[in-house]
Amino acid sequence: MSPRAGRPGPHTLAFVESPVQLLNVLEWAHAHAPGVGLTLVVLSPVDPMTRGQLRRMAELAREEGHEVRWEEARGGAGAPLQTVGGLAGPLRRAGRVVLGDPFSRYVQLLLTITRAREVVVVDDGTATMEFVGQLARGERLVRWHRKGGRPGPRELVLAPVSAVARRRLTPGEKRTVEIFTSMPMEDAPPGVTVSAHTFAWTRDRFGPPSVTRGADMVGTSLVETGVVDADAYLEAVRALVATHGAKRYFAHRRESTEKLHRLAVETGLEIVRPELPLELIARRGPIGRTVLSFPSTVVHTLPLALAGTGVRVAVCDIDPAWLTKNASPRAQGFLSNVTDTAKAVHHLRTAPAV
Repeated sequence: MSPRAGRPGPHTLAFVESPVQLLNVLEWAHAHAPGVGLTLVVLSPVDPMTRGQLRRMAELAREEGHEVRWEEARGGAGAPLQTVGGLAGPLRRAGRVVLGDPFSRYVQLLLTITRAREVVVVDDGTATMEFVGQLARGERLVRWHRKGGRPGPRELVLAPVSAVARRRLTPGEKRTVEIFTSMPMEDAPPGVTVSAHTFAWTRDRFGPPSVTRGADMVGTSLVETGVVDADAYLEAVRALVATHGAKRYFAHRRESTEKLHRLAVETGLEIVRPELPLELIARRGPIGRTVLSFPSTVVHTLPLALAGTGVRVAVCDIDPAWLTKNASPRAQGFLSNVTDTAKAVHHLRTAPAV
């Protein structure tokens, strides 16, 4: 389907690597460019679960009148060079670039090519909070769960690319920068426009959901990223199930099959592998009257997506004793900030795990 005709404006090229990023580009287009088609470039990952969700989201994007360009960006040794080469022309012609992950080395490389006068960063979950803070403080862009210390050999090789990308993400006389976010922003860099992401498209497109009497749990990949100990996580989930009577566990797309099997056997939870981002799954329903979550993006996004439905989101704090010895020194502070800001903004209640 070709893009919809709309008011004149710069051609928009959007780069996404995850289903949530694609959802948030659709939300941005709904809020800021209604009736205008854009070109969505999917830099496809190799993970089967993520690819499946991305294909479903791509179908929704086409239904909205947007063009989708699927790139097998990681499909072999020559794929990156071929992908970047094929995108160089469209990048130079684009008047506006929308991106979902400013930490992505792939996206940073593409930013070195663009001449766009408008750059938009849409939410990539709680990582957006860290990105904005690092940009404001003039720090190098490093994901929060990476260990601290001096950069390794790979980071040193890519440092020039990251430096150029940082300049492209900094507003100036020739460029505007917008952050489209549902996260609280306390220290946005000077000149950066912050616009509110309220999940208006999701609420218009889906629901309202049927609400069940029980509780549902939202999974997290904190074990897979090496932040939380697997045994401690299992014990915390078991305690939440016993305390709150949770029946279903909505798995994060990065959670391992082995961990999910263990959770099902030892807690009795029904494991659900969503085919779409959880905000859409919850909005379509059915969904429990209470949704339990550890610190993650959904403690900020689900209250917005489920506004007016009567569903309550409760957050379980991460006990410092659960952290692995390999966890980044910044992990506890970042996770606490995610929880505290969600409680302050959305008035969430705490769900004790013990």
